Amino acid sequence: MKKLVYTSLLTFLFISLNLSAQYQPKNISKEDLKKANQWVDKTYKSLSQDEKLGQLFIVALYTNRGEDEISKVRSIVNNDKIGGLILMQDDAAREINLVNEFQQKSKIPLMIGMDAEWGLYQRIATAHKFPWAMTLGAIQNKNMIQQMSAKIAEDCHRMGINWDFAPVVDVNTNPNNPIIGNRSFGSEVNNVISSALSYANGLQDNNILAAIKHFPGHGDTSTDSHLDLPVVSHNLERLNNVELAPFKALMDKGIGGVMVAHLYVPALEPAKGIPASVSKNIITGLLKNKLGYKGLIITDALNMGAVANKYKPGELDALAFKAGNDIMLFSQGVADGKKLIQKAIDNGGIPQSRVEESVKKILLTKYFLGLNQYNPKNPENINADLNNETHEILVRNLYSEAITLLKDDKKLLPLQGKQIYYVPLEEAPYQTFANQLGSNIIIKKASEISTIPANSTVIVGFHKDNSTAYKPYKISAESKKILADLTKNQNVILNVFGSPYALKDIDISKVSTVLVSYENNDDSMTATAHALAGKRKISGRLPVLVNDKLKAGMGIDFTPLQIDTLKHP
Repeated sequence: MKKLVYTSLLTFLFISLNLSAQYQPKNISKEDLKKANQWVDKTYKSLSQDEKLGQLFIVALYTNRGEDEISKVRSIVNNDKIGGLILMQDDAAREINLVNEFQQKSKIPLMIGMDAEWGLYQRIATAHKFPWAMTLGAIQNKNMIQQMSAKIAEDCHRMGINWDFAPVVDVNTNPNNPIIGNRSFGSEVNNVISSALSYANGLQDNNILAAIKHFPGHGDTSTDSHLDLPVVSHNLERLNNVELAPFKALMDKGIGGVMVAHLYVPALEPAKGIPASVSKNIITGLLKNKLGYKGLIITDALNMGAVANKYKPGELDALAFKAGNDIMLFSQGVADGKKLIQKAIDNGGIPQSRVEESVKKILLTKYFLGLNQYNPKNPENINADLNNETHEILVRNLYSEAITLLKDDKKLLPLQGKQIYYVPLEEAPYQTFANQLGSNIIIKKASEISTIPANSTVIVGFHKDNSTAYKPYKISAESKKILADLTKNQNVILNVFGSPYALKDIDISKVSTVLVSYENNDDSMTATAHALAGKRKISGRLPVLVNDKLKAGMGIDFTPLQIDTLKHP
Protein backbone atom coordinates (compact mmCIF):
# COMPACT_ATOMS: atom_id res chain seq x y z
CA MET A 1 0.00 0.00 0.00
CA LYS A 2 2.83 2.39 0.99
CA LYS A 3 4.61 1.59 -2.26
CA LEU A 4 1.41 2.37 -4.22
CA VAL A 5 0.98 5.71 -2.43
CA TYR A 6 4.66 6.56 -2.99
CA THR A 7 4.40 5.65 -6.68
CA SER A 8 1.24 7.73 -7.02
CA LEU A 9 2.95 10.67 -5.33
CA LEU A 10 5.93 10.43 -7.68
CA THR A 11 3.57 10.27 -10.64
CA PHE A 12 1.72 13.34 -9.37
CA LEU A 13 4.96 15.24 -8.82
CA PHE A 14 6.21 14.32 -12.30
CA ILE A 15 2.97 15.49 -13.90
CA SER A 16 3.05 18.71 -11.88
CA LEU A 17 6.62 19.44 -12.92
CA ASN A 18 5.79 18.61 -16.52
CA LEU A 19 2.93 21.11 -16.44
CA SER A 20 5.12 23.99 -15.22
CA ALA A 21 6.31 25.10 -18.62
CA GLN A 22 4.99 28.66 -18.29
CA TYR A 23 7.89 31.08 -18.69
CA GLN A 24 9.06 32.93 -15.62
CA PRO A 25 12.35 34.60 -14.69
CA LYS A 26 14.87 32.34 -12.97
CA ASN A 27 15.10 32.41 -9.16
CA ILE A 28 11.86 34.37 -8.85
CA SER A 29 10.73 34.66 -5.22
CA LYS A 30 7.36 33.57 -3.85
CA GLU A 31 6.64 37.20 -3.05
CA ASP A 32 7.29 38.24 -6.66
CA LEU A 33 5.09 35.41 -7.91
CA LYS A 34 2.34 36.63 -5.62
CA LYS A 35 2.71 40.18 -6.96
CA ALA A 36 2.62 38.88 -10.53
CA ASN A 37 -0.64 37.01 -9.97
CA GLN A 38 -2.17 39.97 -8.16
CA TRP A 39 -1.31 42.23 -11.08
CA VAL A 40 -2.78 39.74 -13.55
CA ASP A 41 -6.04 39.38 -11.60
CA LYS A 42 -6.43 43.12 -11.10
CA THR A 43 -5.63 43.89 -14.73
CA TYR A 44 -7.91 41.17 -16.07
CA LYS A 45 -10.84 42.50 -14.02
CA SER A 46 -10.21 46.03 -15.31
CA LEU A 47 -10.64 44.97 -18.93
CA SER A 48 -13.87 45.04 -20.87
CA GLN A 49 -14.77 41.92 -22.83
CA ASP A 50 -13.73 43.65 -26.03
CA GLU A 51 -10.35 44.53 -24.50
CA LYS A 52 -9.88 40.96 -23.29
CA LEU A 53 -10.51 39.63 -26.78
CA GLY A 54 -8.08 42.19 -28.20
CA GLN A 55 -5.24 40.64 -26.19
CA LEU A 56 -5.53 37.50 -28.34
CA PHE A 57 -4.29 39.20 -31.52
CA ILE A 58 -0.90 40.19 -32.93
CA VAL A 59 -0.76 42.11 -36.21
CA ALA A 60 2.14 42.92 -38.52
CA LEU A 61 3.88 46.29 -38.62
CA TYR A 62 5.75 47.09 -41.84
CA THR A 63 7.53 50.43 -42.12
CA ASN A 64 8.49 49.95 -45.77
CA ARG A 65 4.95 49.91 -47.18
CA GLY A 66 4.09 53.58 -46.83
CA GLU A 67 2.03 55.73 -44.50
CA ASP A 68 -1.30 54.14 -45.41
CA GLU A 69 -0.13 50.78 -44.06
CA ILE A 70 1.16 52.40 -40.87
CA SER A 71 -2.11 54.31 -40.42
CA LYS A 72 -4.01 51.04 -40.80
CA VAL A 73 -1.98 49.45 -37.99
CA ARG A 74 -2.38 52.59 -35.87
CA SER A 75 -6.15 52.31 -36.26
CA ILE A 76 -6.14 48.62 -35.25
CA VAL A 77 -4.00 49.35 -32.17
CA ASN A 78 -6.28 52.22 -31.11
CA ASN A 79 -9.67 50.72 -31.95
CA ASP A 80 -9.25 46.98 -31.48
CA LYS A 81 -6.99 47.13 -28.38
CA ILE A 82 -4.80 44.33 -29.69
CA GLY A 83 -2.26 42.45 -27.60
CA GLY A 84 0.83 42.85 -29.73
CA LEU A 85 2.74 43.52 -32.93
CA ILE A 86 5.17 41.55 -35.05
CA LEU A 87 7.84 43.81 -36.53
CA MET A 88 8.55 43.23 -40.19
CA GLN A 89 10.79 45.06 -42.68
CA ASP A 90 12.67 47.39 -42.46
CA ASP A 91 13.74 50.69 -40.80
CA ALA A 92 14.85 50.22 -37.18
CA ALA A 93 14.55 53.84 -36.03
CA ARG A 94 11.11 54.19 -37.60
CA GLU A 95 9.97 50.99 -35.90
CA ILE A 96 11.23 52.17 -32.50
CA ASN A 97 9.36 55.47 -32.84
CA LEU A 98 6.14 53.69 -33.81
CA VAL A 99 6.47 51.11 -31.04
CA ASN A 100 6.99 53.94 -28.53
CA GLU A 101 3.88 55.67 -29.86
CA PHE A 102 1.71 52.55 -29.80
CA GLN A 103 2.92 51.46 -26.37
CA GLN A 104 2.09 54.84 -24.86
CA LYS A 105 -1.43 54.69 -26.28
CA SER A 106 -2.15 51.10 -25.20
CA LYS A 107 -3.95 50.45 -21.93
CA ILE A 108 -2.06 47.16 -21.67
CA PRO A 109 1.48 47.29 -23.09
CA LEU A 110 1.88 45.45 -26.37
CA MET A 111 3.90 42.27 -26.76
CA ILE A 112 6.40 43.07 -29.53
CA GLY A 113 7.58 40.05 -31.50
CA MET A 114 9.91 39.41 -34.41
CA ASP A 115 11.09 36.47 -36.48
CA ALA A 116 14.75 36.82 -35.53
CA GLU A 117 16.02 33.28 -36.02
CA TRP A 118 19.35 34.55 -37.37
CA GLY A 119 19.13 37.81 -35.47
CA LEU A 120 17.32 41.05 -36.22
CA TYR A 121 18.96 41.00 -39.66
CA GLN A 122 16.13 38.68 -40.68
CA ARG A 123 13.91 41.78 -40.75
CA ILE A 124 16.31 44.73 -40.41
CA ALA A 125 18.93 44.80 -43.15
CA THR A 126 21.26 47.15 -41.25
CA ALA A 127 21.63 44.69 -38.35
CA HIS A 128 24.39 42.06 -38.28
CA LYS A 129 23.53 38.62 -39.60
CA PHE A 130 24.00 35.65 -37.29
CA PRO A 131 24.38 32.10 -38.69
CA TRP A 132 21.44 30.02 -39.80
CA ALA A 133 20.35 27.13 -37.60
CA MET A 134 21.88 24.57 -39.99
CA THR A 135 25.27 26.20 -39.41
CA LEU A 136 24.69 26.25 -35.65
CA GLY A 137 23.79 22.56 -35.73
CA ALA A 138 27.35 21.79 -36.84
CA ILE A 139 28.80 23.46 -33.73
CA GLN A 140 29.74 21.00 -31.00
CA ASN A 141 30.15 23.53 -28.20
CA LYS A 142 26.48 24.35 -27.66
CA ASN A 143 27.39 27.10 -25.23
CA MET A 144 28.36 29.10 -28.31
CA ILE A 145 24.74 28.99 -29.46
CA GLN A 146 23.62 30.31 -26.09
CA GLN A 147 26.13 33.15 -26.38
CA MET A 148 24.68 33.99 -29.77
CA SER A 149 21.06 34.07 -28.64
CA ALA A 150 22.05 36.13 -25.60
CA LYS A 151 23.44 38.70 -28.04
CA ILE A 152 20.22 38.52 -30.06
CA ALA A 153 18.33 39.12 -26.80
CA GLU A 154 20.47 42.22 -26.21
CA ASP A 155 19.55 43.49 -29.69
CA CYS A 156 15.88 42.73 -29.04
CA HIS A 157 15.91 44.79 -25.85
CA ARG A 158 17.52 47.65 -27.75
CA MET A 159 14.57 47.63 -30.17
CA GLY A 160 11.83 47.12 -27.58
CA ILE A 161 11.20 43.55 -28.76
CA ASN A 162 9.97 41.06 -26.14
CA TRP A 163 9.46 37.85 -28.12
CA ASP A 164 11.77 36.22 -30.65
CA PHE A 165 9.76 33.66 -32.61
CA ALA A 166 12.61 31.14 -32.44
CA PRO A 167 14.16 28.59 -32.33
CA VAL A 168 12.99 26.28 -35.10
CA VAL A 169 12.93 22.71 -33.75
CA ASP A 170 11.79 21.04 -36.95
CA VAL A 171 13.93 17.98 -37.73
CA ASN A 172 14.88 18.50 -41.37
CA THR A 173 14.83 14.98 -42.81
CA ASN A 174 13.85 16.14 -46.29
CA PRO A 175 16.71 17.72 -48.30
CA ASN A 176 14.14 19.21 -50.68
CA ASN A 177 12.23 21.01 -47.93
CA PRO A 178 11.50 24.44 -49.48
CA ILE A 179 10.76 26.37 -46.29
CA ILE A 180 12.77 24.82 -43.41
CA GLY A 181 16.15 23.58 -44.69
CA ASN A 182 18.78 26.02 -43.41
CA ARG A 183 16.41 27.07 -40.62
CA SER A 184 16.69 23.64 -38.98
CA PHE A 185 19.51 22.54 -36.67
CA GLY A 186 19.63 19.32 -38.67
CA SER A 187 18.28 15.84 -39.26
CA GLU A 188 19.22 14.32 -35.86
CA VAL A 189 16.70 14.67 -33.05
CA ASN A 190 19.20 14.90 -30.18
CA ASN A 191 21.26 17.57 -31.92
CA VAL A 192 18.12 19.58 -32.62
CA ILE A 193 17.07 19.33 -28.96
CA SER A 194 20.44 20.35 -27.49
CA SER A 195 20.92 23.18 -29.99
CA ALA A 196 17.39 24.50 -29.53
CA LEU A 197 17.61 24.40 -25.73
CA SER A 198 20.83 26.42 -25.80
CA TYR A 199 19.20 28.92 -28.15
CA ALA A 200 16.04 29.24 -26.02
CA ASN A 201 18.03 29.58 -22.80
CA GLY A 202 20.13 32.39 -24.25
CA LEU A 203 16.95 34.31 -24.97
CA GLN A 204 14.96 33.58 -21.84
CA ASP A 205 17.87 33.92 -19.40
CA ASN A 206 18.00 37.47 -20.75
CA ASN A 207 14.26 38.09 -20.46
CA ILE A 208 13.29 37.64 -24.11
CA LEU A 209 10.57 35.06 -24.71
CA ALA A 210 11.34 32.12 -27.00
CA ALA A 211 8.93 30.09 -29.13
CA ILE A 212 9.71 26.60 -30.36
CA LYS A 213 8.23 26.00 -33.81
CA HIS A 214 6.58 24.66 -35.97
CA PHE A 215 4.41 22.21 -34.01
CA PRO A 216 3.84 19.32 -34.67
CA GLY A 217 6.88 19.29 -37.03
CA HIS A 218 7.61 20.88 -40.41
CA GLY A 219 10.87 19.08 -41.23
CA ASP A 220 9.65 16.54 -43.78
CA THR A 221 7.60 18.69 -46.13
CA SER A 222 7.98 19.37 -49.83
CA THR A 223 5.43 22.20 -49.97
CA ASP A 224 5.95 25.78 -48.80
CA SER A 225 3.17 26.56 -46.31
CA HIS A 226 3.39 30.21 -47.33
CA LEU A 227 1.85 29.06 -50.61
CA ASP A 228 -0.20 25.91 -49.94
CA LEU A 229 -1.01 23.31 -47.26
CA PRO A 230 1.80 20.75 -46.75
CA VAL A 231 0.93 17.20 -45.76
CA VAL A 232 2.97 15.19 -43.25
CA SER A 233 1.81 11.63 -43.82
CA HIS A 234 3.95 9.68 -41.32
CA ASN A 235 2.42 7.23 -38.86
CA LEU A 236 2.24 7.87 -35.11
CA GLU A 237 5.40 5.93 -34.31
CA ARG A 238 7.47 7.98 -36.73
CA LEU A 239 5.87 11.25 -35.58
CA ASN A 240 6.63 10.46 -31.94
CA ASN A 241 10.22 9.46 -32.67
CA VAL A 242 11.11 12.35 -34.99
CA GLU A 243 8.71 15.22 -35.62
CA LEU A 244 7.22 15.47 -32.11
CA ALA A 245 10.35 14.39 -30.23
CA PRO A 246 11.97 17.86 -29.83
CA PHE A 247 8.72 19.41 -28.67
CA LYS A 248 8.18 16.66 -26.11
CA ALA A 249 11.75 16.99 -24.85
CA LEU A 250 11.52 20.76 -24.47
CA MET A 251 8.00 21.07 -23.04
CA ASP A 252 9.14 21.03 -19.41
CA LYS A 253 12.14 23.34 -19.89
CA GLY A 254 10.26 26.57 -19.20
CA ILE A 255 10.11 27.66 -22.84
CA GLY A 256 7.44 30.32 -23.03
CA GLY A 257 5.88 29.73 -26.43
CA VAL A 258 4.98 27.09 -28.99
CA MET A 259 4.10 28.12 -32.54
CA VAL A 260 1.68 25.84 -34.39
CA ALA A 261 2.23 25.15 -38.08
CA HIS A 262 -0.14 25.21 -41.02
CA LEU A 263 0.23 21.49 -41.82
CA TYR A 264 -2.17 18.66 -42.44
CA VAL A 265 -1.15 15.61 -40.38
CA PRO A 266 -3.66 12.77 -40.99
CA ALA A 267 -2.31 10.60 -38.14
CA LEU A 268 -3.15 13.38 -35.66
CA GLU A 269 -6.23 14.93 -37.28
CA PRO A 270 -8.80 12.55 -38.82
CA ALA A 271 -10.82 15.29 -40.54
CA LYS A 272 -9.43 15.61 -44.05
CA GLY A 273 -7.45 18.73 -44.88
CA ILE A 274 -7.71 20.42 -41.47
CA PRO A 275 -4.47 22.33 -40.73
CA ALA A 276 -2.80 21.74 -37.37
CA SER A 277 -3.17 25.44 -36.59
CA VAL A 278 -6.98 25.10 -36.42
CA SER A 279 -7.15 21.50 -35.20
CA LYS A 280 -8.59 21.03 -31.72
CA ASN A 281 -7.32 17.44 -31.76
CA ILE A 282 -3.75 18.63 -32.25
CA ILE A 283 -3.67 21.80 -30.14
CA THR A 284 -6.01 21.05 -27.25
CA GLY A 285 -5.99 17.26 -27.41
CA LEU A 286 -2.27 16.67 -27.99
CA LEU A 287 -0.31 19.80 -27.12
CA LYS A 288 -2.29 20.96 -24.10
CA ASN A 289 -3.88 17.84 -22.67
CA LYS A 290 -1.58 14.95 -23.57
CA LEU A 291 1.75 16.79 -23.55
CA GLY A 292 0.62 19.15 -20.82
CA TYR A 293 2.03 22.36 -22.27
CA LYS A 294 1.05 25.43 -20.23
CA GLY A 295 2.90 28.21 -22.05
CA LEU A 296 1.61 30.52 -24.75
CA ILE A 297 0.37 28.79 -27.90
CA ILE A 298 0.51 30.95 -31.00
CA THR A 299 -0.43 30.28 -34.60
CA ASP A 300 2.00 30.62 -37.43
CA ALA A 301 1.23 33.71 -39.52
CA LEU A 302 -2.42 33.69 -40.58
CA ASN A 303 -1.69 35.41 -43.90
CA MET A 304 0.10 32.31 -45.20
CA GLY A 305 -1.45 30.62 -48.21
CA ALA A 306 -1.87 27.25 -46.47
CA VAL A 307 -4.74 28.73 -44.45
CA ALA A 308 -5.47 32.13 -46.01
CA ASN A 309 -6.52 30.42 -49.25
CA LYS A 310 -8.93 28.17 -47.33
CA TYR A 311 -10.58 30.42 -44.73
CA LYS A 312 -11.82 34.00 -44.60
CA PRO A 313 -10.09 36.53 -42.31
CA GLY A 314 -11.87 36.60 -38.96
CA GLU A 315 -13.30 33.14 -39.54
CA LEU A 316 -9.75 31.80 -39.46
CA ASP A 317 -8.98 33.63 -36.20
CA ALA A 318 -12.10 32.27 -34.52
CA LEU A 319 -11.33 28.71 -35.63
CA ALA A 320 -7.75 29.05 -34.38
CA PHE A 321 -8.86 30.27 -30.96
CA LYS A 322 -11.54 27.60 -30.67
CA ALA A 323 -8.90 24.94 -31.46
CA GLY A 324 -6.83 26.04 -28.45
CA ASN A 325 -4.43 28.77 -29.60
CA ASP A 326 -3.91 31.65 -27.20
CA ILE A 327 -2.68 34.13 -29.80
CA MET A 328 -3.52 34.62 -33.45
CA LEU A 329 -0.39 35.88 -35.21
CA PHE A 330 -0.43 38.15 -38.25
CA SER A 331 -4.21 38.41 -38.09
CA GLN A 332 -5.86 39.73 -41.23
CA GLY A 333 -9.26 40.29 -39.61
CA VAL A 334 -9.08 41.36 -35.97
CA ALA A 335 -12.48 43.05 -35.75
CA ASP A 336 -14.31 40.18 -37.49
CA GLY A 337 -12.36 37.63 -35.47
CA LYS A 338 -13.40 39.24 -32.20
CA LYS A 339 -17.05 39.32 -33.29
CA LEU A 340 -17.02 35.65 -34.29
CA ILE A 341 -15.28 34.58 -31.07
CA GLN A 342 -17.85 36.50 -29.04
CA LYS A 343 -20.66 34.98 -31.09
CA ALA A 344 -19.30 31.50 -30.34
CA ILE A 345 -19.13 32.39 -26.63
CA ASP A 346 -22.74 33.61 -26.69
CA ASN A 347 -23.84 30.42 -28.46
CA GLY A 348 -21.95 28.14 -26.06
CA GLY A 349 -19.39 27.03 -28.67
CA ILE A 350 -16.50 28.56 -26.69
CA PRO A 351 -16.63 28.90 -22.91
CA GLN A 352 -15.73 32.26 -21.37
CA SER A 353 -13.19 30.36 -19.29
CA ARG A 354 -11.12 29.90 -22.46
CA VAL A 355 -10.81 33.66 -22.81
CA GLU A 356 -9.81 33.96 -19.15
CA GLU A 357 -7.24 31.17 -19.50
CA SER A 358 -5.56 32.69 -22.56
CA VAL A 359 -5.71 36.33 -21.51
CA LYS A 360 -4.32 35.59 -18.05
CA LYS A 361 -1.45 33.60 -19.59
CA ILE A 362 -0.73 36.53 -21.89
CA LEU A 363 -0.87 39.04 -19.03
CA LEU A 364 1.32 36.91 -16.76
CA THR A 365 3.93 36.56 -19.51
CA LYS A 366 3.84 40.30 -20.14
CA TYR A 367 4.41 40.93 -16.43
CA PHE A 368 7.36 38.53 -16.30
CA LEU A 369 8.86 40.31 -19.33
CA GLY A 370 8.58 43.64 -17.52
CA LEU A 371 5.73 44.96 -19.63
CA ASN A 372 3.68 46.05 -16.65
CA GLN A 373 5.84 49.17 -16.97
CA TYR A 374 6.95 50.34 -20.41
CA ASN A 375 10.11 52.39 -20.88
CA PRO A 376 10.41 54.07 -24.30
CA LYS A 377 13.43 53.17 -26.44
CA ASN A 378 15.80 55.72 -27.96
CA PRO A 379 16.17 55.39 -31.77
CA GLU A 380 19.49 57.29 -31.78
CA ASN A 381 22.46 55.25 -33.09
CA ILE A 382 20.27 52.17 -33.43
CA ASN A 383 21.97 50.87 -36.60
CA ALA A 384 25.43 51.05 -35.02
CA ASP A 385 24.12 49.34 -31.90
CA LEU A 386 22.78 46.44 -33.97
CA ASN A 387 25.91 46.02 -36.08
CA ASN A 388 29.30 46.58 -34.54
CA GLU A 389 32.57 44.88 -33.64
CA THR A 390 31.04 42.82 -30.82
CA HIS A 391 28.66 41.22 -33.31
CA GLU A 392 31.43 40.61 -35.83
CA ILE A 393 33.76 38.88 -33.37
CA LEU A 394 31.02 36.59 -32.04
CA VAL A 395 29.70 35.72 -35.49
CA ARG A 396 33.13 34.84 -36.90
CA ASN A 397 33.78 32.63 -33.90
CA LEU A 398 30.48 30.87 -34.57
CA TYR A 399 31.37 30.23 -38.20
CA SER A 400 34.80 28.98 -37.13
CA GLU A 401 33.22 26.50 -34.72
CA ALA A 402 30.88 25.24 -37.46
CA ILE A 403 33.44 24.55 -40.22
CA THR A 404 33.40 20.81 -40.89
CA LEU A 405 36.36 18.87 -42.30
CA LEU A 406 35.07 15.71 -43.98
CA LYS A 407 38.38 14.41 -45.33
CA ASP A 408 42.04 15.41 -45.74
CA ASP A 409 43.57 12.36 -47.38
CA LYS A 410 46.83 14.01 -48.51
CA LYS A 411 47.17 16.17 -45.37
CA LEU A 412 47.00 19.40 -47.35
CA LEU A 413 46.10 21.44 -44.27
CA PRO A 414 47.27 23.86 -43.03
CA LEU A 415 48.17 25.95 -46.07
CA GLN A 416 50.95 27.99 -44.45
CA GLY A 417 53.78 28.86 -46.85
CA LYS A 418 52.27 26.98 -49.79
CA GLN A 419 51.72 28.33 -53.27
CA ILE A 420 48.06 27.65 -53.93
CA TYR A 421 45.59 28.19 -56.73
CA TYR A 422 41.99 29.13 -56.19
CA VAL A 423 39.08 28.41 -58.54
CA PRO A 424 35.79 30.05 -57.47
CA LEU A 425 32.62 28.42 -58.82
CA GLU A 426 28.87 28.98 -58.69
CA GLU A 427 26.98 32.27 -58.54
CA ALA A 428 27.94 34.15 -55.38
CA PRO A 429 30.72 36.61 -54.39
CA TYR A 430 34.04 35.14 -53.27
CA GLN A 431 36.53 38.03 -53.14
CA THR A 432 36.66 38.20 -49.32
CA PHE A 433 37.78 34.58 -49.19
CA ALA A 434 40.47 35.17 -51.80
CA ASN A 435 41.73 38.27 -50.00
CA GLN A 436 41.89 36.53 -46.63
CA LEU A 437 43.84 33.55 -48.00
CA GLY A 438 46.91 35.79 -48.32
CA SER A 439 49.62 36.66 -50.83
CA ASN A 440 50.35 33.09 -51.93
CA ILE A 441 46.98 32.76 -53.64
CA ILE A 442 46.58 32.80 -57.43
CA ILE A 443 42.99 33.10 -58.60
CA LYS A 444 42.10 31.19 -61.73
CA LYS A 445 38.83 31.44 -63.65
CA ALA A 446 37.13 28.22 -64.68
CA SER A 447 38.34 28.78 -68.26
CA GLU A 448 41.94 28.95 -67.05
CA ILE A 449 42.27 25.67 -65.14
CA SER A 450 44.36 24.13 -67.91
CA THR A 451 47.12 26.64 -67.10
CA ILE A 452 47.54 25.38 -63.52
CA PRO A 453 50.74 23.26 -63.22
CA ALA A 454 50.17 19.58 -62.46
CA ASN A 455 50.27 18.42 -58.83
CA SER A 456 49.49 21.91 -57.53
CA THR A 457 47.32 22.54 -54.48
CA VAL A 458 44.03 23.91 -55.78
CA ILE A 459 41.15 25.21 -53.69
CA VAL A 460 37.78 24.89 -55.39
CA GLY A 461 35.19 27.14 -53.77
CA PHE A 462 31.50 26.38 -54.24
CA HIS A 463 30.07 29.80 -53.40
CA LYS A 464 26.28 29.60 -53.18
CA ASP A 465 23.95 32.59 -53.00
CA ASN A 466 23.58 33.57 -49.33
CA SER A 467 20.97 36.33 -49.76
CA THR A 468 18.18 34.27 -48.17
CA ALA A 469 17.90 30.97 -46.29
CA TYR A 470 15.69 29.56 -49.04
CA LYS A 471 18.02 29.66 -52.05
CA PRO A 472 18.65 26.35 -53.88
CA TYR A 473 21.73 24.45 -52.73
CA LYS A 474 22.32 22.35 -55.85
CA ILE A 475 25.63 22.58 -57.74
CA SER A 476 25.56 23.05 -61.50
CA ALA A 477 26.65 20.31 -63.89
CA GLU A 478 29.33 22.65 -65.21
CA SER A 479 30.85 23.10 -61.73
CA LYS A 480 30.80 19.35 -61.14
CA LYS A 481 32.70 18.77 -64.38
CA ILE A 482 35.34 21.37 -63.51
CA LEU A 483 35.84 19.71 -60.12
CA ALA A 484 36.18 16.28 -61.72
CA ASP A 485 38.69 17.59 -64.27
CA LEU A 486 40.83 19.20 -61.58
CA THR A 487 41.04 16.00 -59.53
CA LYS A 488 42.80 14.22 -62.42
CA ASN A 489 46.08 16.15 -62.07
CA GLN A 490 45.79 18.33 -58.96
CA ASN A 491 45.62 18.10 -55.18
CA VAL A 492 42.15 19.52 -54.64
CA ILE A 493 40.64 21.15 -51.57
CA LEU A 494 36.88 21.45 -52.05
CA ASN A 495 35.25 24.10 -49.88
CA VAL A 496 31.45 24.34 -49.87
CA PHE A 497 30.19 27.80 -48.93
CA GLY A 498 26.58 26.68 -48.75
CA SER A 499 24.34 23.92 -47.49
CA PRO A 500 25.98 20.53 -46.90
CA TYR A 501 23.19 19.14 -49.08
CA ALA A 502 25.21 20.59 -51.98
CA LEU A 503 27.38 17.45 -51.70
CA LYS A 504 24.39 15.15 -52.12
CA ASP A 505 25.17 14.10 -55.68
CA ILE A 506 28.86 15.06 -55.98
CA ASP A 507 31.57 12.43 -56.23
CA ILE A 508 34.24 13.39 -53.71
CA SER A 509 36.11 10.08 -53.79
CA LYS A 510 39.05 11.61 -55.70
CA VAL A 511 39.02 14.93 -53.87
CA SER A 512 41.78 15.01 -51.28
CA THR A 513 40.26 17.51 -48.85
CA VAL A 514 36.62 18.51 -48.33
CA LEU A 515 35.29 21.20 -46.03
CA VAL A 516 31.80 22.60 -45.47
CA SER A 517 31.54 26.23 -44.35
CA TYR A 518 27.70 26.32 -44.62
CA GLU A 519 27.27 29.93 -45.75
CA ASN A 520 28.73 32.42 -48.21
CA ASN A 521 29.25 35.77 -46.52
CA ASP A 522 32.20 37.86 -45.36
CA ASP A 523 32.21 36.45 -41.81
CA SER A 524 32.06 32.83 -42.97
CA MET A 525 34.71 33.33 -45.65
CA THR A 526 37.06 35.11 -43.24
CA ALA A 527 36.65 32.39 -40.61
CA THR A 528 37.31 29.69 -43.22
CA ALA A 529 40.44 31.36 -44.56
CA HIS A 530 41.81 31.53 -40.99
CA ALA A 531 41.06 27.85 -40.46
CA LEU A 532 42.74 26.80 -43.72
CA ALA A 533 45.81 28.82 -42.75
CA GLY A 534 46.02 26.97 -39.44
CA LYS A 535 44.96 29.91 -37.26
CA ARG A 536 41.85 28.15 -35.96
CA LYS A 537 40.96 24.61 -35.01
CA ILE A 538 38.31 22.78 -37.00
CA SER A 539 35.77 20.81 -35.01
CA GLY A 540 32.36 20.95 -36.73
CA ARG A 541 30.19 17.94 -37.54
CA LEU A 542 27.66 17.39 -40.32
CA PRO A 543 24.23 18.24 -38.87
CA VAL A 544 22.31 16.39 -41.60
CA LEU A 545 22.30 13.11 -43.47
CA VAL A 546 23.54 14.10 -46.93
CA ASN A 547 23.75 10.68 -48.63
CA ASP A 548 24.80 7.09 -47.90
CA LYS A 549 28.45 8.11 -47.51
CA LEU A 550 28.07 11.48 -45.80
CA LYS A 551 26.10 10.90 -42.63
CA ALA A 552 25.09 13.20 -39.81
CA GLY A 553 27.81 13.46 -37.18
CA MET A 554 30.70 13.06 -39.61
CA GLY A 555 33.70 15.34 -39.28
CA ILE A 556 37.42 15.32 -38.47
CA ASP A 557 39.04 17.40 -35.75
CA PHE A 558 41.96 19.47 -36.97
CA THR A 559 44.11 21.30 -34.42
CA PRO A 560 47.01 23.38 -35.75
CA LEU A 561 50.07 24.24 -33.68
CA GLN A 562 49.12 27.91 -33.26
CA ILE A 563 45.53 28.96 -32.66
CA ASP A 564 44.24 32.50 -33.11
CA THR A 565 41.38 33.04 -30.66
CA LEU A 566 39.98 35.72 -32.97
CA LYS A 567 39.77 38.42 -30.32
CA HIS A 568 39.53 40.94 -33.12
CA PRO A 569 37.56 40.74 -36.37
